[in-house]
Formats: sequence, structure tokens, C-alpha cells
Amino acid sequence: MSISDDIKQRLEEADQRYWAGDNISDYIQPGEKDMLIEELSKKFEDVLKGLVIDIENDPNSMDTGRRLAKMYINELMSGRYDPIPKATAFPNDSTTAYKGLLTVRSEIVSMCSHHHQPVKGIAYIGIIAGDSLIGLSKYTRIAQWCAKRGTLQEELAMDISREIMKATNSENVGVYVQATHGCVEHRGVQAHSSLTQTTVLEGAFRNDPATKKEFMDNIKLQQQFAPK
Repeated sequence: MSISDDIKQRLEEADQRYWAGDNISDYIQPGEKDMLIEELSKKFEDVLKGLVIDIENDPNSMDTGRRLAKMYINELMSGRYDPIPKATAFPNDSTTAYKGLLTVRSEIVSMCSHHHQPVKGIAYIGIIAGDSLIGLSKYTRIAQWCAKRGTLQEELAMDISREIMKATNSENVGVYVQATHGCVEHRGVQAHSSLTQTTVLEGAFRNDPATKKEFMDNIKLQQQFAPK
């Protein structure tokens, strides 16, 4: 039995879903990522051979199967195979506790699960802190971890919102994702100016018009002054 079959068996025995956008790190044992890369390298070689590419003699294709396997497991889809980044929570309960709106701009690269084309853009994360805060870099780390898998932009925005709510123990979270899609730009309609926007609003961001407006105004300011 292959290592991918072993992992699949564990998932099915636990009645766990393993779609392209699902994290399965709890069912991968130490050392098995390297074993997956070995198994996947051979399967990618078969794909290249099926494309009638001479991987034995073409110097640019000789090790492409392994490069693809490592890229998928360690980079493009690492959010499936690695656990969520640690985000230490710090108390926000002193007399000077911050109770305002925090907006973080995070660059993300994801992958469309339909055609495995890149999805590149920005996730704007808004939060009204509760009794704890996490470091600013952790918002981006969590967003990037959610993005590193096969997904749809609608699902990605919801995933980021859910994980930020867990990490901060706050019910007041807003996520706005703006991205370009390779599957739209490079195939089919080939619309090179296409841009997709998705929004998830929870708690005060959904129920309080003033909070929603402040969040959207902050996004406009960040878009205006962010490095080009």
C-alpha cells in the first residue's frame, strides 16, 4: 500500500473529509511528507510522459517530476499538509486595553482547485479585539496558511475569517479578499483585467453599519497608500 493510501485510510476511518481545501495534517505522521514527495514524483513523471515529453533526455525535464512534487507539498498546497501556524495570544484586558478596530493587509497566493492556476491578491483582515491579541504578523501567516491549498476565493475568505476568530477568540471579524485568477486570465475567456472581490463579515462588522463603514474606509486608505 502506498503512503497516500495509508493517509487516505486514516482519514476515512476517522470519517474526515479530504477535499482540496481541507487541512489533513493531523493524519500525517512524521516523515510521511517526504514519502509523499517520493510517491508523487513518480506520478508527475508519468504525467510528463503522457504529454510525450522525453524526461530521460531533455535536460530541462529530467527532474521536473520531483520539482513539481516538492512544490505542491511544500509550497502550493502546504496549507493542507502543515498544521496552522502558532499564534500566541497576549492579554488585552488592562486599563489601557485596545478596543478599537484593527485592519491588517496580507498578501496571499492561492490556487484554484478547478484548474490549479494561481490566485494572487490581498486579504484585508479587520478585527475588534476582545480580551486577547495576537502579533500582527500572525494575521498574515494564518491568511497565507489558509490560501496554500486548492480552494475557491469564496471559501478562502470564509476560512480566513474562521481561523482568525479561533486565534483571537473574537466574534467581531471582517475579511475582504481581492484577487486575480490565472484560470480566468490564461485560459477560457482570457480576461487579463479581471478582478474578483469577496467579503465575509461577522459580529459587529455585519450588524453595525458604522463598523462596516470604518473597515471599508480603512481598506480604501490601504489600497491608496500600500506599496505598489
